[in-house]
Amino acid sequence: MGGHPQDQRPERVPTVARLASIPHGTTIVAQGTATPSAGAPRIPNTSIKPFSIGHPTPEIDFPEQTLTNQTSFRTSGAGLTGVTQAMVNNPNTILQAAIAGQHITSTTTLHVTSTDTPVPGGGTANTAFLKGGPQGPNAVTASVVATFWLETVQGQPAENQLQYSQTVLLNFNGLSWPHVTVGTLRKA
Repeated sequence: MGGHPQDQRPERVPTVARLASIPHGTTIVAQGTATPSAGAPRIPNTSIKPFSIGHPTPEIDFPEQTLTNQTSFRTSGAGLTGVTQAMVNNPNTILQAAIAGQHITSTTTLHVTSTDTPVPGGGTANTAFLKGGPQGPNAVTASVVATFWLETVQGQPAENQLQYSQTVLLNFNGLSWPHVTVGTLRKA
């Protein structure tokens, strides 16, 4: 994460940027803004359910998304230890549960995206393998959206905490597949 001062031409608010690479062969530039606020963040719900490319509703249900369904297409048994249906339905419940009961005195929200909103620029670049050939793409990273919450938790001394939720939208086989990554980190 890097910061950029207010642009003079064209006039833009101060921005933050994230440069990253996704191990399967994509590089990203995500840009956005930083917003300070008092108190705890409002962490929205999110979904991993795929949808038709360009049409985010309706979402498509697959039997593998229900943990009680036995399937050879998903980890089962002991491999699911600690994973709940609530986590599968909404990965951000992990973040919401981590701050339940905490007294967060202030939050700075960094929201970045590889699209032109809210800051022009950014994007994704995929390797030739991902772009595919005459039969179509293998798995193109269409967009990346990430929110980072820098939180101050009341205590003696006050603790710093970072939470994040990132969604990488992979397009393949006619569907957009949200790949959501979340985490809560505390400064030691």
